[in-house]
Amino acid sequence: MPRIARIKSEDGIYHIMVRSISEVDLFKDNEDKCKYMSILRHYQKMYLFKVYAFCLMSNHGHFIIDVNGADISKIMHCINFKYARYFNTKYKRHGHLFQDRFKSKLIKDDRYLYSLSLYIHNNVLDIRSYKKAPEKYRFSSLGTYIGIKKDEFQVLDSEFILAMFSKNSNIAKAEYMKAIFICKEKHKDDVEFKNEKTKYESKRYIIERTISWDKVIRFICNKFNLSLECIQTKNLRKVSNPKALMIVLLRSLCDINYDEICKIIGNTTESRVSKLSNMGLNLIIDDKRYSNIFDEFLCDK
Repeated sequence: MPRIARIKSEDGIYHIMVRSISEVDLFKDNEDKCKYMSILRHYQKMYLFKVYAFCLMSNHGHFIIDVNGADISKIMHCINFKYARYFNTKYKRHGHLFQDRFKSKLIKDDRYLYSLSLYIHNNVLDIRSYKKAPEKYRFSSLGTYIGIKKDEFQVLDSEFILAMFSKNSNIAKAEYMKAIFICKEKHKDDVEFKNEKTKYESKRYIIERTISWDKVIRFICNKFNLSLECIQTKNLRKVSNPKALMIVLLRSLCDINYDEICKIIGNTTESRVSKLSNMGLNLIIDDKRYSNIFDEFLCDK
């Protein structure tokens, strides 16, 4: 039976749910949950999407993701594929891990966004040891929302939803915590997946993802004082970092695949492009010299 086309929008905010196949827990221990969040952060650096809320349970996870101009399918495929590979290696298993594709629903308005965040954070109340203190659960964004812990996984933007409660941060956090203990069922009907064609419009700045690849190459060449010939030269050590950063920008902002990047760079393989892409992401995450490379390019263009 053919799959139903997923409803997508480049300026959408999505409710995302990932779930394991019935006989396997998606996360067997805290290390697995940390790994999933680490992978999510890794690809957040690539695609510049925003996470407004999250909660990981043993067999599923909920997220509110603002794609910020990117493709939600591409984002979730990268995250889930890499996690499934980690999981199968760790537990010496084969086959599918996730139940079908991830579920996604476009958020239609502020009311849904508000209800959804409460619903996601209320998931923790299903864990007996956290019924009276859901904010203490490590793998939920609630603790960061109300200010009792920092964003351990460095992925969260909680202010967007909190601003709906009050412009005063302290008042917003207090009001949000009160709302959490409203009966869970009150918001359940609002947020269940029913394949509704909904869309949330807001005045957010959305990053353009169809930038011409030659603008990226020109930016990298100017930044590192290199020629295109140098960039295209195989196994030239001094261009490894610039080439890796260029590939990250191309993948994120130009809507092109590995095969097309190979043709642009020349003298390389898709496997090498993949390795350079990971190298570029690690540079952006770990090296302060390159942490603002996206901002530099977007300002320069």
